[in-house]
Amino acid sequence: MKEDVVWVSFDTLENFMMDSFMGIGVPEEDARICANVLITADKRGIDSHGISRFKPIYYDRIKAGIQSPVTNFEVVKEGPTTAVVDGHNGMGQVIAHKSMEIAINKASQLGMGMVAVKNSTHYGIAGYYALMAAEKGMVGINGSNARPSVAPTFGVEGMLGTNALTFALPTDEEFPFYLDFSTSMVQRGRIELYAREGKEIPEGWVIGSDGKAKTNPQEILEDLVKGEAALTPLGGIGVETAGYKGYGYATVVEILSAAFTASKFLKMLSGIEDGKQVPINLGHFFIAINISSFIELESFQKTAGDILRMLRASKKAPGADRIYTAGEKEYLFWLERKDKGVPLNKSLQKEILSVQRDLGLTQYRFPF
Repeated sequence: MKEDVVWVSFDTLENFMMDSFMGIGVPEEDARICANVLITADKRGIDSHGISRFKPIYYDRIKAGIQSPVTNFEVVKEGPTTAVVDGHNGMGQVIAHKSMEIAINKASQLGMGMVAVKNSTHYGIAGYYALMAAEKGMVGINGSNARPSVAPTFGVEGMLGTNALTFALPTDEEFPFYLDFSTSMVQRGRIELYAREGKEIPEGWVIGSDGKAKTNPQEILEDLVKGEAALTPLGGIGVETAGYKGYGYATVVEILSAAFTASKFLKMLSGIEDGKQVPINLGHFFIAINISSFIELESFQKTAGDILRMLRASKKAPGADRIYTAGEKEYLFWLERKDKGVPLNKSLQKEILSVQRDLGLTQYRFPF
């Protein structure tokens, strides 16, 4: 870590975000959900989606009037194992949390549950909601489309979103199997993180309108807005490293996030109309599968755990210290950070102090 990084406890930052959300009109219970989703990202080492996203993605959008602090959660269609939800541009975390709760309740009764969502907003780390199902002894799956920023293979124009596709399932270990990442090589939030830290972007993550790789994070962020750069799908530029695979998965998520609800997709999600900011109207889907409808939960957990342990025990590459399985690194981050909190660089410190001044939250005394 750089010398200008200050560590602040999870409780302090979670309470600060909760009070800040309430300060701009989010009801208390909803603010609690939103803050918990964000701090969970930081606890797991997913710094691109934690408190670093609080001001630019939520606070500023609410202040700009393009996202409602009060969530009008409406179930517009429902069946025994399914539901369709309209989030009316409320808080994405609240919409997602309630939607996965519906899917879990249906799965507990009938084995499976799925909820499709329209008119939502950014909901933080996708894995939070899949983990809700895993904690109930279920398989959790969810996905979401996003603002267009990813070019299709052989293209240079941002058409698809980063389109997270997430899985979580219980094991007999201390942590679940937890797969949470975008279908692109990188998310915009990661580039923002690199820009704050003054680090170059690895070649292959971003393609310019000339078809060449771009590596300057600040330039990339500007060019993404101007349409002169695009993120690449998993696999990178072209087909030699199988970029078509990420392109295909991103398209699956786009279709499932939009077609079930006849909602917006691709360029319709830019958030800009006639040069002005407008609601983004994202779509999500949430699936819960009740393991006990197929087999004893303990048996499933042991099989899953055995698979993970055998993978980690397999022959390592020369020079490699260990083999990881999905969810393990996030658990290790939690062990490392649970007594230290969240590392805040100078840029984040300034954002937090700015919000504190705006809302008059004088009860907080930060060590910076």
